[in-house]
Amino acid sequence: MKQLLTLALSLLLTTTISAQKRIACIGASITEGAGTTDMAKNSFPAQLGTLLGNEYKVLNFGLGGRTMLRKGDFPYRETEQYKKALASNPDIVFIDLGGNDAKARNRIHMNEMEGDCIDMIKSFRQLPSNPRVILMLPIVSFEPDTAQIWDAVIVNKIIPCLRKAAYKEGIEVLDMHPLLINRKDLMPDNIHPDNEGAAIIARRLFEQVTLKTDKDFDILTNIKVPYTTSEFSGYVCADFKLRGRECKVVKPKEAAPGKPWIWRTRFWAHEPQTDIALLERGFHLVYCDVAELMGNQEALSIWSDFYKILIKAGLSRKSAMEGMSRGAMYSFCWAAANPDKISCVYVDNPLLDCRYLADREGDLGEMTRDFMAAYGLKTKDDIRNFNGSPTDKVKEIVKGRYPILILCADQDEAVPPTQTLLFEEKIKALGGDITVMMKHGFKHHPHSFPNPAPIVDFILKANSNQIMK
Repeated sequence: MKQLLTLALSLLLTTTISAQKRIACIGASITEGAGTTDMAKNSFPAQLGTLLGNEYKVLNFGLGGRTMLRKGDFPYRETEQYKKALASNPDIVFIDLGGNDAKARNRIHMNEMEGDCIDMIKSFRQLPSNPRVILMLPIVSFEPDTAQIWDAVIVNKIIPCLRKAAYKEGIEVLDMHPLLINRKDLMPDNIHPDNEGAAIIARRLFEQVTLKTDKDFDILTNIKVPYTTSEFSGYVCADFKLRGRECKVVKPKEAAPGKPWIWRTRFWAHEPQTDIALLERGFHLVYCDVAELMGNQEALSIWSDFYKILIKAGLSRKSAMEGMSRGAMYSFCWAAANPDKISCVYVDNPLLDCRYLADREGDLGEMTRDFMAAYGLKTKDDIRNFNGSPTDKVKEIVKGRYPILILCADQDEAVPPTQTLLFEEKIKALGGDITVMMKHGFKHHPHSFPNPAPIVDFILKANSNQIMK
């Protein structure tokens, strides 16, 4: 009986091991675990393995100082770790290279970065296991020596090359750069994350490994208007015209269940970190340019036609609205008129009351002239008597029962922050769901956060019911 029990346990263990999905983490010193107290336990691959449990076996093939570049000082391709990673026949591959390529001695080969990255991707994609390959963009570097791992080179040279490589190969890309950009305290030597920093990286990878998607959905097969395609930060973007207006629909690598989406209402691609983070998580990103119409009836009519195209193409009936500055006017005018079509609203240093435009010093600016033309206003008194701003539509906005997030700079010189505080007060008085995050010491620019996590978490929470469907 004891022998039978031992045999059964042995068979069970063998079956469990054979059924494990194998994850290969390739990279340099950060992957290896430099900066942590115990690389075997605290490197991000090790912590990822702990998070994933017995269904996965996470293999760490990191080696310090290695480059993506073939002609770099220490190319990863020439290592035993690279050979072992290929031989592991993995189901999932995380590629975490590029940081060391930012050193001055490697920059002279930067024109070869894209091609070398594509070759690296292909070397894994052609394996018999046909693995899911995920390219990680380098994390932030706080290194002060410009000849070493210089962050400006990472941002302006390396990341664009890696994005293009991922785009051409059609693989997932994770923007890791913002992840620790506000956590210098977790990088004691300015380059390598400590245990907690490695844990943050591991959790992000865990989210991506376990991300639920609809693999069969492709919005481009469902858009029934002629379009061309372009690239947006490593993703395919469909470009078309609607009633003479430029429209954009960016598709994720794979759509999240429920087909959630974020609607950028103004200033396309400005501070796009929230949009990119949501694309990584299966959201679609859309835009329809009605810039000079300032949310008037013509703008809402055009957007209504745009919305119908998107819904017929398969997206969720509710969108997350995103508006920066005057984009808040566009977002809330649409939301007030369509309360059943909104999952949440995120606005940033928002224009919420257009009446203040009448009392700005100096000549009328382009925005004010557009605003007056859009609403048929002739004089400053007409502006002072205008009652079509978001602050005038609080009842309609609250009716939608969707959550609102506002980022507000307390030293905003373009739009008085008092607008946000008064709007918040009115929304709360009617029982609305609103959160204001005050950015102390900031002016109108920059918008968003360098690390968009609070915004992303807000939008994910507001769309959780859709995503789980």
